[in-house]
Formats: sequence, structure tokens, C-alpha cells
Amino acid sequence: MPTASQRLARARALESLVRDIAREEILPRYLKSSRSRKADGSLFTEADLISQRRFSEALPQLLPGAVLGEEMSAAEQAVLWNEGGRGLWCIDPIDGTTNFANGIPLFAVSIAYLINHQPVLGVVYNPITDESFYAARGAGAFLNGTELPLRPSAASLHDAVAGVDFKRISHHLGDELAVRPPYYSQRNFGSSALEWCFVAAGRLDVYLHGGQMLWDYAAGCLILAEAGGQAEALDGGTLMSGPAIKRGVITAASPALFTEWSAWVKGHS
Repeated sequence: MPTASQRLARARALESLVRDIAREEILPRYLKSSRSRKADGSLFTEADLISQRRFSEALPQLLPGAVLGEEMSAAEQAVLWNEGGRGLWCIDPIDGTTNFANGIPLFAVSIAYLINHQPVLGVVYNPITDESFYAARGAGAFLNGTELPLRPSAASLHDAVAGVDFKRISHHLGDELAVRPPYYSQRNFGSSALEWCFVAAGRLDVYLHGGQMLWDYAAGCLILAEAGGQAEALDGGTLMSGPAIKRGVITAASPALFTEWSAWVKGHS
């Protein structure tokens, strides 16, 4: 069993690899990649496909395991998940592809290494801002080497800044939040992976999203947990339950704030 310091060293090695590939394959294609649409209507670009291929080649050389990526068929993802209990890479080569394609500098590479379907290493890297969030289970969470969180969370929900994706929650809950918001202010950045990390860093205090896939949060949920935050699936189910399930998620930067936020959301859903 690796020690905490050994796990952290592996997280830093992963961070270095992510930085290198993002700078070589993603940054040069920023504002230059043509966009296409997948069968479900979501966007992808040449940069998504090329960077996923590079990561699929490089990651198993870092630690053993197959690579489960967003730009794969559902059947391929299911097979890798079922066979990957002893080691599995879960990647989103560009989380926030719409932002990337439109020149909005809020997108990220998100990579997690899972053992027994639980994240033990996680990196989320924005190549535009050169901000790298990373964590190793039991060894803490960091932003460019500085331990997270960067600031204390709000003391109460009334003073909190919330990240909310309104288009993916129910109309009723959205109406309740719009008309009677329990928090101080609200933001939405268009990159799920970064938003998890913004809660971990203290940039956001609470977060709500109505539909995320495994690769959207596999790294971010570890980074948040190691920073002292708390999260769960909106329906009370298990977050790490496989690639075929789209989960609503609710998170907060501290357990006390999570209790208050979760109670409010469930009481108004």
C-alpha cells in the first residue's frame, strides 16, 4: 500500500504529464479547431480526439490500467468499467468543449485514476490560466502547489456564492432558486470539472448541477473531498456508480454548509 507521500508524488507526476500534453495538443488548437456534434447533440473538436489519444497512450505507462474516456462509445465505456476494478483511468480531454470552441477561457483537462471504482488520484488543469488542481487520497488537495482551500468558506448559506446550472435542474427547483435564492450570489462557468475545483478552492461555497457523467466529476470529487468539502448525488445514490448514469450532484465547501444547502435543495425540489 503506497504511503500518502508516495501517492502525492504520483499525483504530481500525473499533473506534469497533463500539463505537457495540454500544452502540446490543446493550446495550439485553441480558437482553431472546427467543431462537430455527437449523436447526443453535444460538441466535440479535433482537440478532444487528439488529446484523448495522447492520454490513452501515455497514462498506462504512469500506472497500470485501461483508459475510459468521454469520446468513446457507451459499450466500450461499460466494458472498461466492469473490468477496471484493479486500476482504471477516467478522462475528459476537454471539459467545457463549448467554452473551448467559442474562445471562452474556462475549460479543463480532467483525469482521475480509480481503484475499486474509487478515485485515488485526480488532476484538473486549465491550460489557459495554467491552474492545476490535483489531489491524492489521504494526502490533500492543491492548486499549483498551494494547499486547498485558498480561503474559508462562507459561514452560512445566506452568505454563500453558489454555482448552479439552471438548465439541468427541474423547472420547479429552478423557479424556487430564481425567486427565493437562499444564497448571496450565483455563478455558472460551463465546465463541471472546474466548478468542482472552485468549490474545493473556496471560490464557490456551494454547487448544484442536475446532470453530470462520471468523467465530469471523478477527479473533482476527490479534489473537493481532500480539501475538506462534501458531496453526494442529488438523488441520494452513489456518485461512483458507472459511466452510463447521469447524476445530479450537490456539493459544498464544508460539511456544515453542505448540511444547510442539501436540506434547502431537498426541501424545495
